[in-house]
Amino acid sequence: MTVAIDIGGTKIAGALVHPDGTMTATTRRPTPSGVDADGVMAAVTEVVAELSDSPLWSSAVRCGIGSAGPVDASRGTVSPVNIGAWREFPVQARVEAELAARGAGLPTVLAGDGVAMTAAEHWLGAARGHANALCMVVSTGVGGGLVLNNQLHPGPTGNAGHIGHISVAFDGEPCACGGHGCVESIASGTAIARWALAQGWTPADDASAAGVAAAAEAGDPVALAAFDRAGRALAAAIAATATLVETDIAVIGGGVAASGDTLFEPIRRHLASYATLSFVRDLQVVPAALRTHAGLIGAAAAATMLLPS
Repeated sequence: MTVAIDIGGTKIAGALVHPDGTMTATTRRPTPSGVDADGVMAAVTEVVAELSDSPLWSSAVRCGIGSAGPVDASRGTVSPVNIGAWREFPVQARVEAELAARGAGLPTVLAGDGVAMTAAEHWLGAARGHANALCMVVSTGVGGGLVLNNQLHPGPTGNAGHIGHISVAFDGEPCACGGHGCVESIASGTAIARWALAQGWTPADDASAAGVAAAAEAGDPVALAAFDRAGRALAAAIAATATLVETDIAVIGGGVAASGDTLFEPIRRHLASYATLSFVRDLQVVPAALRTHAGLIGAAAAATMLLPS
């Protein structure tokens, strides 16, 4: 059994995950707002306490923590953009202390949500059976992770595969990270909506990327151009990654990916112009398969892949 904890801006969830990916004792709490760092940690403590009441608690052999980022897995700290009270918060050490207090001194791994999603998709999702894969989350931001030679590759600080901050536009606009022309500044949901509005798109009622997607499906030329632009940026980054490390599949999840072919059609069309070498020409781009509880499955998968048996 693996103790899995999934920490995000809206909820903190936990479960005991079996070796086949099924879950027991699933629980969740809303992520507290308007509190200090310990106030947020109190919700994590409640989740751990509830898991420890399970009769299977003594069967746990490891713990995986998946968290919104930025993360520094080398230090066990997180500074989630959407949890303002946590800045360089030592979540791994705090969770380990809570586990030990309940009789479970377990080896623990911290993974960013992009790396956790990658581990989940490789274990039970769309990247299953692929030895080398790039998995991505395209949502408010753009994140990702890598599997190389069937091994999760988080890098020293847990941020390897962070495709959102590959620059794909030499003279592109500034990105929040400090760079220029990053994928995230073009293809995130926020960027898609911002660009469409700047080009004169008038939303019917929803000014988000979902609204742009609906308008694109209805044939709105500006909305279609916004998704074509995003798809081209993603295609360039996917091809660059595949060329560098020879991945053969790119799995894309997240809120923007829910727009389906509105996003995937331009990605695949533009990919033909970027993935031209023989060893990347057959690169697949597919939607993520896991949605419900993907964060918990990913936290467990990351722990299983990164910790010794």
